[in-house]
Amino acid sequence: MKQYNVTGMSCAACSARVEKAVSAVEGVKSCSVSLLTNSMGVEGDVSDEIIIEAVKKAGYGAAVKTSQGEAEQKKSNSFKDNETPEMKKRLAVSVVFLLVLMYFSMGHMINLPLPHFFHGNYIANGITQMILSLFVLFINRKFFISGFKGVINKAPNMDTLVAMGSGASFLWSVYSLYMMTSALMAGDNARVGELFGEFYFESAAMIVTLITVGKMLEARSKGKTTNALKALMDLKPKKAVVLRNGEEVTVDITDVNKGDMFVVRPGESIPVDGVVLEGHGAVDESALTGESIPVDKSVSDKVSAATINQSGFLKCEATAVGEDTTLSQIIKMVSDAAATKAPIAKIADKVSGVFVPAVITIAVITAVIWLLTGESTGFALARAISVLVISCPCALGLATPVAIMVGNGVGAKNGILFKTAESLEKAGKVQIVALDKTGTVTKGEPEVTDIIPCEGVSETRLLQCAYTIESKSEHPLAKAIVKRSEAENLKTDEVYEFEAVPGKGLRGRIQKDELYGGNLSYIEGVCEVSDEMKAKATQLSKQGKTPLYFASGEKLMGVVAVSDVIKPDSEKAVKQLRKMGIRVVMLTGDNENTARAIAQKAGIDEVIASVLPDGKERVIRSLQNEGTVAMVGDGINDAPALTRADVGIAIGAGTDIAIDAADVVLVNSSLGDVAAAVRLSRDTLRNIHQNLFWAFFYNALGIPLAAGAFISLFGWQLNPMFGAAAMSLSSFCVVSNALRLNFIKIHDSSKDKKIKAPKKRKLLSEEPEAAEGEILLKVEGMMCEHCERRVKQCLEALPFISSAVADYKSGTVKVTPEGEVDLKQIRAVIKKAGYKLL
Repeated sequence: MKQYNVTGMSCAACSARVEKAVSAVEGVKSCSVSLLTNSMGVEGDVSDEIIIEAVKKAGYGAAVKTSQGEAEQKKSNSFKDNETPEMKKRLAVSVVFLLVLMYFSMGHMINLPLPHFFHGNYIANGITQMILSLFVLFINRKFFISGFKGVINKAPNMDTLVAMGSGASFLWSVYSLYMMTSALMAGDNARVGELFGEFYFESAAMIVTLITVGKMLEARSKGKTTNALKALMDLKPKKAVVLRNGEEVTVDITDVNKGDMFVVRPGESIPVDGVVLEGHGAVDESALTGESIPVDKSVSDKVSAATINQSGFLKCEATAVGEDTTLSQIIKMVSDAAATKAPIAKIADKVSGVFVPAVITIAVITAVIWLLTGESTGFALARAISVLVISCPCALGLATPVAIMVGNGVGAKNGILFKTAESLEKAGKVQIVALDKTGTVTKGEPEVTDIIPCEGVSETRLLQCAYTIESKSEHPLAKAIVKRSEAENLKTDEVYEFEAVPGKGLRGRIQKDELYGGNLSYIEGVCEVSDEMKAKATQLSKQGKTPLYFASGEKLMGVVAVSDVIKPDSEKAVKQLRKMGIRVVMLTGDNENTARAIAQKAGIDEVIASVLPDGKERVIRSLQNEGTVAMVGDGINDAPALTRADVGIAIGAGTDIAIDAADVVLVNSSLGDVAAAVRLSRDTLRNIHQNLFWAFFYNALGIPLAAGAFISLFGWQLNPMFGAAAMSLSSFCVVSNALRLNFIKIHDSSKDKKIKAPKKRKLLSEEPEAAEGEILLKVEGMMCEHCERRVKQCLEALPFISSAVADYKSGTVKVTPEGEVDLKQIRAVIKKAGYKLL
């Protein structure tokens, strides 16, 4: 997605106009404009010049957004609050002139003394008011320039409403001033007094001043919504200490190249991503992951830019610099998400696109109706002006993007990165979560779980024996034994004549003894294995563990079990998801026994095992018939499923392909963050709904009130000045409400609410029909081709069934019987396989 900065936008109608203009350009696939950050994201094969020209034709300015690498230019202007200081200056000068104007226009009403020259001199007073109001209007001329540009470009905006309201008040007052001179020339002093009451100079000045107040509050609040992103940008180190010709040299961060050696002392920030070559240190990674506990780093460990080395000396090699560092990628991800639009925003966009023309029409109709009822021109004009200045498309336009931006910021601070606004919205609607096993529910690294020595052999002796032979192997299970042995400070003996027997095990010699390690069939060829030890090993296998037998000479030493263990927070995370009403399914390519053992420990009831990568994608597609599906994975084999799911969630420690394919990235690689992401999304959606409700409610109530619809019923009448104040506050309130998201605790499950259970899977209406001599069975629970094979195998194993053809899409099995059919046996084998005969 190519990003641009857009200038000149003042409300949602502006952003809708720009979006429409760019979307109409040939070759543009999608365009999303953010009023909040004054940015635009465009996808498509179109040159920058054509895009910028389209924006200019729509009446606005555009420029390619500078990269973060060049952007010490500085903190990217789209996120720097240049607006609030300018607004403050305009407001301060406007208020000074407005107070003097109010003194001349309304001072006599509260018995304030006027200069003797103005006593009874209405025309002099009127001229003074006109001059003072002109000063205020000139100071706030931006409203008029932008407003009339919008009219010229056939894209009226909020500034158009303000300019029309304030301009109409001023012009009517000037007209009344001229009529006053005519009445004076005619000697009609009574008419002169009446016309003095028709002045709206103070209203013209007050409208633009109050709108400036609202704009300043809005700009200040909008600036706070991007605090998380600005904080990330501020983390970027400015200098690095690199080794050049064997000497330490301090250089600018832009001068660090991939492959450079750099050093980091205690208290210093790590300048770029790298890998530790020498030293040990405790690194504070809270800026990127939200985790406050420092992480120990030693040789071969990875380090990331902007993290802080709290203790120890580190010498590292740069592996990623500039835009390729983890920090830069996070900044880009959050920035891209801010430039995209959530589906829920389309409602407000459609309304905003026609809002301003509709309000102008309502204002004209209001004036005409009041004139037809016999009211004075001044009264009718006041009602029309009130309609113009109370209407607020900004509240509608800001309702969604401010909440999305704050939600994204909260997520980024906690190590949860949403790539788009759409993914942030969809995460809260998830009904089913499919979890990959290895690296997601489990650590992805085998560990020694059980050490069972034979009688007369100690655990240490057995582990020493296993360590000696396995230290020569590169197998992942061998690494688990080596890791455990090193943790216990064991030493290996010298191994001679080492040999790896493929698919069976290992052998070698230490001094006079032969050492063996491997599976049961291999070890039984070397020594006797007791039935008791076999039973213990079988029990370990049922728990999803891999038993490894070890023997010295002709004596069995014992069994060491190795398994991929679940992460410490997996069980708690699954509990939280289920408490939310979310159905949890484990989806893995591992075998059934291992998968079910892990699932039981994690508290997962549904398991779909032995599924190939393309099979995972098909399972996700099938689950989508039941509800909104999130897929959580970390490997290359998960990429198709992550792409297919409604929300793809990648574990941060996973592969680049999985991260690229996903919609959400969990930097901390914690399964607990899945529930936190859903919780954050739900809170953000709730906030958006609140914002949209109040924005619609405000306009639905405010416009009729301003038009005078309640005058005859309750006597309610709205002064244009109060209308302007209400308009200013509406946008401020919407933005302030969104800022409340900063205070939510996304890891607190105490307030979780259960969603409605997903609907049952819809079966295809066109079910296959049984041919003559066949029986059609209805089976519940089949979700993929693996399920089809499993059902087919278990049925064809029955003596009275010659063949079975299963179809998971229709949930049916066509059976060709051979002799008398026993339905009870069919039901029993299908149930044993994990399915249900209907």
